[in-house]
Amino acid sequence: MKIGVVTFPGSLDDTDAQRAVRLAGGEAVALWHGDADLGGVDAVILPGGFSYGDYLRCGAIARFAPVMTEVVAAANGGMPVLGICNGFQILCESHLLPGALIRNDHRTFVCRDQEIVVENNSTAWTSAFELDQQITIPLKNGEGGFVADEATLDRLEGEGRVVFRYAEVNPNGSLRDIAGITNEAGNVVGLMPHPEHAVEDLCGPGTDGLGFFTSAVQSFVTA
Repeated sequence: MKIGVVTFPGSLDDTDAQRAVRLAGGEAVALWHGDADLGGVDAVILPGGFSYGDYLRCGAIARFAPVMTEVVAAANGGMPVLGICNGFQILCESHLLPGALIRNDHRTFVCRDQEIVVENNSTAWTSAFELDQQITIPLKNGEGGFVADEATLDRLEGEGRVVFRYAEVNPNGSLRDIAGITNEAGNVVGLMPHPEHAVEDLCGPGTDGLGFFTSAVQSFVTA
């Protein structure tokens, strides 16, 4: 399976995401923000970082990158897309996911190993997990508070589209402790914590993040 990882000006975690793909048995393909095509990949990851310096709003400029025209079209056609941290912000700005990410309620950057609960394991990126499984992966953001109007929040919860919820501690003020969501089809997932930083015992808090990438690879193999 070929998984493309997009690099925007200011991306920080693109190489980490590529390594995670390789560890999961997939082929990592580097994609550039100015690319007008996706190079025949089977899935796409929008990595963490500070695309375009986070000017205006986080992800607000990245949504207009040429590659995003192709990502949006592919996602609407069913291609698996994962947005991590800044990638989650870009997905919301691109209207592939509802809601928005705003500055943490305590107004400071947070960096910690974060416990989250898997509440939906039927997406393209979560099938390797058990329902209600608690996993620990790193979190690092300054604008990680997920917000949406009450009707949208009710719809996300009612349709089972809250994929991850913060456990024990809400680190950024996200409404209803939401750490990650999916679209209606389940092929697009966005979350603030960083699974690509938890794929090897040598680095990070363990290997809980590897399941994101093996889920995508296995879904392609069994399709």
